[in-house]
Amino acid sequence: MRFHLRRLAVLAVGVLTTAGLEAFTVDDLQLPPGYRISVYAEGIENPRQLALAPSGIVYAGSLHAGFVYAVIDEDGDFRAEKLVEVADGLTMPSGIAYRDGALYVAEVSRVTRYLDEGDGQFRQAKTDVVIDDLPAETHHGWKFIAFDAAGRLHVPVGAPCNVCLRDEPFGTILRYSKDFSSREVVARGVRNSVGFDWRPGGGELWFSDNGRDWLGDNLPPGELNRVMRAGAHFGFPHRHGDDVIDPQYGEPLPGLEMVSPALKLGAHVAPLGIEFYQGSMFPADAGATLFVAEHGSWNRSKKSGYRVMKAVVSDSGRVLSYEPFITGWLKGQAHSGRPVDFEVLADGSLLVSDDHANRIYRVTYEQ
Repeated sequence: MRFHLRRLAVLAVGVLTTAGLEAFTVDDLQLPPGYRISVYAEGIENPRQLALAPSGIVYAGSLHAGFVYAVIDEDGDFRAEKLVEVADGLTMPSGIAYRDGALYVAEVSRVTRYLDEGDGQFRQAKTDVVIDDLPAETHHGWKFIAFDAAGRLHVPVGAPCNVCLRDEPFGTILRYSKDFSSREVVARGVRNSVGFDWRPGGGELWFSDNGRDWLGDNLPPGELNRVMRAGAHFGFPHRHGDDVIDPQYGEPLPGLEMVSPALKLGAHVAPLGIEFYQGSMFPADAGATLFVAEHGSWNRSKKSGYRVMKAVVSDSGRVLSYEPFITGWLKGQAHSGRPVDFEVLADGSLLVSDDHANRIYRVTYEQ
């Protein structure tokens, strides 16, 4: 491993030049009244999943860059001044998670544990591979990982295709034991989940799933799913949403019970990270607040997504509302950002990674 340190010039209002847009600033982003958004860090190549250490250091995985970054706010002004490449030369290290003094990094076929020394640099860190039995296919091979309250790591294995039927572990979300010696299937029939979280109060797993391509502009929907029984099947590749039967694979064999989505999202919006908000800064809703990063479409004649949405979920697990929370990255057919994942800082503010603008944003609320 090599370690690279560099200072970040982070501005509250940055300027980004993109095709079709003469200039984009953070002021172009719209949020509900009382909310403010600023740049927490920029110059991070392709930031994807975020993780927060007790020290306050934010870690960011990357999909294409092959790096894992430590993003450090040294003076506590909520603008990161230092960026450290804590690992490089990795294969799609999109997924990361922090637990018990260690940073876990998911590549396509393995998960590695890096011991933290407190400064985000891992200079003398011991590393060990805790999972090495994952498929090596790179199509939908990047990972989003997270620990549940019991300390068990959850790892998705996407379908290595647009639509196909492959043996497990493809098309599943796996749950590993605390010592990583065994695993079980938590969810089946999952095309490509790149975000999940556990509902506060209820404790059940919720996850996003990306629908297949090439069924037209308006089919099939993206999905927000709720796991009520370990091993439940969520439809892929036979059924998309709750009523779109795949033209190639058709109805499944009799006896296979499929779970309908908790919420059907727009076609091709590409839902990635989801986060049940448990901070103290934002106003409380009459239910659990869930943020969803709609990364944005590519397989659509008119673009959709490119925004952060906010859902309110009742105590019974019913989605009461689903409304835009951050918009403005998409103007016409030109986009200036693609939100990916979230992390809540100790003060209750919300971080949002953007792998198109190479930034991490911070959202705050003032009465």
